[in-house]
Amino acid sequence: MGRGIKGSELLPFTLQFLRGRWFALFASFLIMAGAGATYLFGTYSKEIKATLDYDQTTLNLLGFSKDLGANVGVFSGLIAEVTPTWFVLLVGAALNFGGYFMIWLAVTGRIAKPKVWQMCIYICIGANSQNFANTGALVTSVKNFPESRGSMLGLLKGYTGLSGAVMTQIYLAVYGNDSKSLILLIGWLPAAISVIFVYTIRTMKPVRHPNEVRVFYQFLGASILLAVFLMLITLTEKLVTFSKAAYAGAATLICFLVFSPLFISVREELLIWNMQKHPIGSPMEITVDKSTPEILESKQVVSMPGSPKQGDEKVEKSCFLTICDRPERGEDYTILQALTSLDMWVLFLATFCGLGASLTAVDNLGQIGESLGYPNKTVTSFVSLVSIWNFFGRVFSGFVSETLIVKYKVPRPLMMTLVLLLACIGYVLVAFPMPGSLYVASIIIGFSFGAQLPLIFAIISELFGLKYYSTLFNCGQLASPLGSYIFNVKLTGFLYDREAMKDLAKKGLTRSSVKALTCIGSHCYRLPFIILTFVTFFGALTSLILVVRTRNYYRSDIYKKFRENAESL
Repeated sequence: MGRGIKGSELLPFTLQFLRGRWFALFASFLIMAGAGATYLFGTYSKEIKATLDYDQTTLNLLGFSKDLGANVGVFSGLIAEVTPTWFVLLVGAALNFGGYFMIWLAVTGRIAKPKVWQMCIYICIGANSQNFANTGALVTSVKNFPESRGSMLGLLKGYTGLSGAVMTQIYLAVYGNDSKSLILLIGWLPAAISVIFVYTIRTMKPVRHPNEVRVFYQFLGASILLAVFLMLITLTEKLVTFSKAAYAGAATLICFLVFSPLFISVREELLIWNMQKHPIGSPMEITVDKSTPEILESKQVVSMPGSPKQGDEKVEKSCFLTICDRPERGEDYTILQALTSLDMWVLFLATFCGLGASLTAVDNLGQIGESLGYPNKTVTSFVSLVSIWNFFGRVFSGFVSETLIVKYKVPRPLMMTLVLLLACIGYVLVAFPMPGSLYVASIIIGFSFGAQLPLIFAIISELFGLKYYSTLFNCGQLASPLGSYIFNVKLTGFLYDREAMKDLAKKGLTRSSVKALTCIGSHCYRLPFIILTFVTFFGALTSLILVVRTRNYYRSDIYKKFRENAESL
């Protein structure tokens, strides 16, 4: 087990590693670490507002367009059903670069000032690339490690949550404190990562691993170390003025921590290599295809759990003829069966309330800090805190909910109920601010926002199966842009502008008297966040319905069929 590699074995081992599950997982971490550009909107939104002379309602319309693009992933899901993963990643890279590059050209004045609807299209296209990264990396990883899906989703979405803080440090090192250059960075860097690993990530045959849970906790430790360092460096930058060299040094350390899971992946692949070369007769022995270790493309050979096996062929009916059929929970639903099920609609309503309110809070955080009189550097720290605690929320909900299911049979939707109740506290702190309370609110909002996504994705995979997971998990998050539009554009933006107009009237000014419509004071966001608190509380009550409906299912062994499938390899 601890044997090394001979010189003659180095090349074969390297090829096995580059084509193996563990390197694909590491590549997925990197892709997801670059897929969180949408969470940096609060950092560069003021640049767009000032450069293009937008009011808050228009800026919130841009925020909605971003959320629409980021959450309407049905197209990426459907494309993934009929094309290989490399094509999905390439499309995502093209959309990411094209959308954000056009925004950068507009903000820097290199093209004529676009109309509002054109800017909405640009940011929608750029944000939609996130879905292709999710579908390519996240869905593939869940299929490759089906028994650890909660932990897997928590880690992958956790790296997305850290993406904002990681790219902030890189842009400070490369471009300095220039928000316009941040837009350029989030255009080219995620696209480059996807192109580099385009042939690495693909669905492979599930393989039993002796200590898979332990390995994921080691990945968790590496990611937590990265998050803690990001938090420390972010807070230090607010207290100490960094030189260009200091920013470069911090960015170098961060890049090293981002790449640290590579060492764990190499070690695990070496374990597989040694077990192939030196069988120990263990019942947990790992068996792989000898010509292409660990790799069997799902579209060619792989029989995923729940799909028909060889010799058990059936003539499949049209999905329209089976729409009224209701498989058991955990079996493979068709897309129409899932979309018409009561469980999906209950989850949709809870997501509409929970994620819709969270997206609104995150998008307005920069403006909230400005309205409460915080300096620009402090506002940037709020955005970074949201990004970091977004990560902690994701990995916490993924790992803790997985542990509660395996050990105590606690329904995963119950965790979502608790997360939404926690979010209500953060919104109350924004509605009724105290000195320094926005720091606490940023942490709570970031944590609760991050915790929701892995829970939603895991619940969909558990209730409706993995056969059409690429499409279903993208359908499941459609509620969030709808909630964002109603709560952000129609509610928060409108009420903010109304308060700003009242302030102008008190000064004897009109809208044409000022370039940017700005509201200063705790009253600016009070009413919208009171409403968001009640909406989120209603979402928590809605999620309790799903807890009741699925409690018997979660009491069963929901991973049994995946273990049986892996053991038969």
